[in-house]
This record gives sequence, structure tokens and C-alpha cells, in this order.
Amino acid sequence: MEKFFNEELQTQLKEVLSQMVSEVHIVLFTDKTGCASCDETKQLLAEFEALIDKIHVEYKDIQNDQELAKEYAITMTPSFVVLDSKKKYKGVKFNGIPAGHEINSFIGALIEMSGFDVQIPAAMVQRIKAINKPVNIKVFVTLSCPHCPGAVQTAHRLAMLNPNIQGEMIEANTFKELSIKHKVSGVPKIVINDRYELVGNQPMEAFLKEIEKI
Repeated sequence: MEKFFNEELQTQLKEVLSQMVSEVHIVLFTDKTGCASCDETKQLLAEFEALIDKIHVEYKDIQNDQELAKEYAITMTPSFVVLDSKKKYKGVKFNGIPAGHEINSFIGALIEMSGFDVQIPAAMVQRIKAINKPVNIKVFVTLSCPHCPGAVQTAHRLAMLNPNIQGEMIEANTFKELSIKHKVSGVPKIVINDRYELVGNQPMEAFLKEIEKI
């Protein structure tokens, strides 16, 4: 399989990833019986791991590692979670390969999970931390969508700030049944607790307005 990144891109990525503060751990789940984009996702993560010594990847099988998959609420493959330096899960998940434009949300997750400080207004942080009910945010994307990474990053930021929140990217074409279930006709489509919906790269305020209805 051809590499995702040539030497020039590797150099650029190393420069961007130099912003990482601490180590980050990734746990990827694939299926031994095969799944769409599993091999490509493995390769993408392996290439990232080779770029910088702060990224560590573990490879699991959803059948053989059912208890761990259950712990991270993994039900589809390929799926992976991004953990902090202490291997703590903070609700940041990717379902499908984060290639194309979506590589930007993946890079963002790595940098922010490493401890890089993102400036969010104090009043908004207070609102996020006040959320005391379970919240699941699904962001349906396609790899050719330039507006999707922003929505994914917002969902992940919310998750990193509150343990009650989970944010997950879902590659719409890989998981077509789920896309049909949630009537995804345009991306990014944001689905909160399988009930509240937003379309487009909405600001964090819009996410919070929907979450606060729960």
C-alpha cells in the first residue's frame, strides 16, 4: 500500500505536531473478518506514530477484545479512541479513517489531548462543565468536506472538558446504515443523543444550546 505522506508532508506534519505537550495514546479496533478502510486506517495511524515519539498506537480486534471495546463503547470498525498521557479516555473517538480534510480534526485531537491549551471563554467553559447528564455527539462527515473538521473538533473539545460528554466522528460513507438511520443528506451533520440535530460547522454556542435542552 502506498504511503499517505511523502517526505515533504512528513516534514510539515512533524512541525505541526511539535506543538504536542505530553504523550497521547491511540487504541484502534478493527475486525479480523475484515472491514472497509481498516487496513488504510492502520497504515495512517502507523505513519503518524512514526512521525513523533509522543504518539503511541495499540491495535485491537473488536471480537478478541470485547471487554475493552465495551469500555470505550466501540460498536463499529474501524474505530479508535484518543487517550491522554495516562491512558485516560476523555470521550474522543473516530469511526472510520480520518483522511482527506478530516486529517485536520485528527491532528487537532492529538495536539489538544496532549495538553495544548485552547483558549475558550471562561463563561463558556463554566457552561460546559455544568452539564451533568450523559451526552453523545455524533458528527457525520465525508472526507471531501472542508467544513466537517471544525464540527468534529468542537465535539471533541466539549468531550475533553466534561466527562459526561462523548464526541465522535463518523465517516458517513463507511457507515451507510447509520447515516441512513439519521437521515444524513448533508455534512457535517451533528446528532446529539440521537435526538437533537444541527447541520453545518456550527459554533460551540449552538452545540451548547442543543445540549442544554436535554
